Amino acid sequence: MKIARVVIAALVFTGLVLAQATNPAKRPTVAGASFDKLKSLVGEWEGTMHEGGKESPATTSYRLVSGGSALMNVLGAGTPFEMVTMIHMDNSDLLATHYCAAHNQPRFRLVPSSEPNVVTFVFKDATNLASPSTPHMVGLKITFVDANHHYQDWTYFEKGQESTSRFEFHRKA
Repeated sequence: MKIARVVIAALVFTGLVLAQATNPAKRPTVAGASFDKLKSLVGEWEGTMHEGGKESPATTSYRLVSGGSALMNVLGAGTPFEMVTMIHMDNSDLLATHYCAAHNQPRFRLVPSSEPNVVTFVFKDATNLASPSTPHMVGLKITFVDANHHYQDWTYFEKGQESTSRFEFHRKA
């Protein structure tokens, strides 16, 4: 009887060890915290685009998709320049794929920011990019002003130079 108890205890202990090895506790990461912050943007937004000294109305929306594993951002829905950006975790990294009206798909990776209200993505690679000199997005910075206001700063590369367009959004009433 004593041997049976020892064997059962050993099996239970082994099971617990294996369960921990296959299901490690999630550790908070900068990427995970940034993704959680971005999820707070879910909803409809409107505002103004500032580009090349001109202003024009702009809209954007955020929606959690795929069981909450991805955040879909649609900029300019229903316009000829509608663009979609999908943001998701990739293990301990936060990535974003931008489906651009320029017909290429730049991918970005999160870079840590010293500012707690800023989430910054930099160019990682792209699909449908004929060459590195082909015009494409190279950066995205999202600044949280408060729960109902945020900015998107999109950096575009064209003709050897970068330019940034700012979108200032407020939550739709």
